[in-house]
Amino acid sequence: MLIARSAQPAPVAPMDDTILVPTDGSDPANRAVEHGFELAERFDATLHALYVVDTRRYGEPALSSAEIVVQELEEDGTALVAEIVERADNRGVAVEAHVCHGAPHEETIDYADEVNAGLVVMGYQSHSHPIEGRMGSVPDRVTQRAGRPVLTA
Repeated sequence: MLIARSAQPAPVAPMDDTILVPTDGSDPANRAVEHGFELAERFDATLHALYVVDTRRYGEPALSSAEIVVQELEEDGTALVAEIVERADNRGVAVEAHVCHGAPHEETIDYADEVNAGLVVMGYQSHSHPIEGRMGSVPDRVTQRAGRPVLTA
């Protein structure tokens, strides 16, 4: 299922040569990565893979059991974007990877602004919102607040 939703009409090609693909490793996010690859190949764009460690759930690490959880999530995210980088390299797609901490929707929007992404391609649901047929809160917030086209898969 592909859902395009934006306050602006979706362009035929990204506004510039940068496509942001935030991921959490879920099936919808993996579909979004695949669409991101296809678009990057078609429009000779650079793909930016982003993983956000959601520190709203655990807080920033401060010598507690939450520190272990956050560290594991960061390691998982680093491995996930490294795998995307490898796949992109195998396809000849220019790619950059970034792992950060914070609220996923805020970090996604901030990073899209930072790299001036012409398009954000993301899963319509995440691990934390697996209700069939309903968009997750992170993609919903990104589509409403990003100020740029967002394609959800």
